Amino acid sequence: MIKHHPSETLLTQYCDASLATSLSLAVSIHVDMCPVCQAKVAKIEASNANALFSEEPAQYEKPQAEQPELLEEFELNVLDMITSDDSIDEVYEVEPVSIKVNEHNYQLPRALTRISHSKFTQVGKLARSRIALDDGPLRSSLLHIDAGGEIPEHTHTGFEVTLLLDGEFSDEEGKYVPGDFIWQDGSHQHTPLTKDGCLCFTVVSSALHFNKGFSKLLNPIGNLIY
Repeated sequence: MIKHHPSETLLTQYCDASLATSLSLAVSIHVDMCPVCQAKVAKIEASNANALFSEEPAQYEKPQAEQPELLEEFELNVLDMITSDDSIDEVYEVEPVSIKVNEHNYQLPRALTRISHSKFTQVGKLARSRIALDDGPLRSSLLHIDAGGEIPEHTHTGFEVTLLLDGEFSDEEGKYVPGDFIWQDGSHQHTPLTKDGCLCFTVVSSALHFNKGFSKLLNPIGNLIY
């Protein structure tokens, strides 16, 4: 069962379309996987719709009734605008897209099927593919950890969102399942490890900072790993 969710603030900003693209993508994927947050989003959207339709309608200038020829022309123009487009909106089924990472096949979430990503770069048991989004300082990636893999203890110089897509991993806070949405920043430090392997979608605003033993040598390549 999913235990880790976006905050109420993030969900509200997601519904208001005010989130950065990378974060909006992460929330969208989580919502697709999480019935609890689907219900929350539906409630927020219903509230937004009620607020919108309760506002006073915008006033427009309509020809006066004492000018019947202008009134008739006005109404015909409005009718033409409504009926001029005879095209039919087509609904397309989103075809599932799968990727292969180190002999493992994974089906991507719907939100990622039309967004390109780079080839996976391998560093030990970690493999990272950058998502092709131009989102300022934010970087989005697919992160794969092979069975028995571990990311050395680290903290964050910015924030990090980890959304588990497939498999499992654990850290000092517990075990995570597909759909878990984990937000961490400089106040957290952890050592993620996986017994059977996993695939995650990650968003980071800055590099990781490794803070124990030989792992400190990885700090110059913290951006490469994430």
